[in-house]
Amino acid sequence: MSLFERRAERKGRDVQLTRKSAIDNPYIDELVEHYKSRILKEANLELLTSLPQGQMRLKIEQLISQFMSEEKIILSRHDKDLLLTRIIDESIGYGPLEPLLNDPSITEILINGHQEVYIEKMGQLKPAPITFRDENHIRHIVDRIVAPIGRRIDESSPMVDARLPDGSRVNAVIPPISLNGTLVSIRKFRETPFKMADLLNFETLSNEMAIFLDAIVKSKLNVLISGGTGSGKTTLLNVLGNSIPNRERVITIEDSAELKLDKENVVGMEARPENVEGKGEITIRHLVKNSLRMRPDRIIVGEVRGAEAFDMLQAMNTGHEGSITTVHANTPFDALRRVEGMVIMAGMDLPSHIIREYIVGALDIIVQVQRLTDGTRKITSISEVYRTEEGGIETSEIFTFRRVGMKKSGQIEGHFTATGVIPKCFDRIKAFGIDLPPNLFTVQEVG
Repeated sequence: MSLFERRAERKGRDVQLTRKSAIDNPYIDELVEHYKSRILKEANLELLTSLPQGQMRLKIEQLISQFMSEEKIILSRHDKDLLLTRIIDESIGYGPLEPLLNDPSITEILINGHQEVYIEKMGQLKPAPITFRDENHIRHIVDRIVAPIGRRIDESSPMVDARLPDGSRVNAVIPPISLNGTLVSIRKFRETPFKMADLLNFETLSNEMAIFLDAIVKSKLNVLISGGTGSGKTTLLNVLGNSIPNRERVITIEDSAELKLDKENVVGMEARPENVEGKGEITIRHLVKNSLRMRPDRIIVGEVRGAEAFDMLQAMNTGHEGSITTVHANTPFDALRRVEGMVIMAGMDLPSHIIREYIVGALDIIVQVQRLTDGTRKITSISEVYRTEEGGIETSEIFTFRRVGMKKSGQIEGHFTATGVIPKCFDRIKAFGIDLPPNLFTVQEVG
């Protein structure tokens, strides 16, 4: 029995750990590099890379079997399978990352240099059972990720954003910017987008909040989703987008395409960074302006983070009701201030009270999302934006998540409730033929 077979018999050993054992074996490492070199020298690479992935895998397996037969290399069936997996993963896949990318329960992969990899599962970070041989190995994987989309990463351009074929977002940073070797962050893309029922199952919100959110989207109110990194803004944006009636034309605009609306008449645009000559950049602001010429009923912007906020507000103020976007902020009040700052960034020489008029005329609802310390994601507040008698801008909370304590396990205790405030948009919702339950805005007391 080989080393790998003995290891695989250990209780609790899974596929990822088995692959790691292959990486740790110097002999397998040597064979992997040797046969990869032979493939590069002896195979028709142009023909090989033009094959569909399934046929390419089969062809590589045939070549390796032929090479091993010629060299009289004998391995156990298990070790040979591991060898083939390593070569295929590194030739047409992403090496040690393959088992992590293929695991649907993993939502993020964080690489801190070639020897330290973390994964996020159920909102919790934990070490991953993989490593890379050295910095050259991880750089090779990064190059494989960025090359197909025309990006590059080197000392003159040490940071890069990219996207995997399945839509997963990738950010990579290399020395001299990084002090810990090559750093890679991968936000996994879910093939089947979450629905509102999924968020209810995850206890991200209450049934009353779900009913209200569905109603405000259908009644074409403008929504701003606010939250920190990894709080679930994009997930919620995708869920709310599915409440848009099919008869409406939707334009989605993103920095890196992630939205997947299960609807008719949805068209998407994606920003483009400048090329190696420093030209050809297409910003979110360019796309927002262009979307107005595309006869949109709704405009969905994945995230506003700069001058495009002004164009988005203009669109909301000029007939494109029911638009949705997200912003990085910790509270609804902070979200308004951030949007105000972004409008100033647009270079508009406008007094602050005019900017606030723009904001209050454009935004109707702010939905605050948060990733709590136990890893769960919650909608912690749904607020309405309104103009004060003095001409200022304020928010009125309609629903909230009340945190009451923490269990010994570290799980946060709390409950969702309405605040008792009847929103000013209630009449508009009724005007769209939507009947809300009479007790929807009643405070929920928990004993």
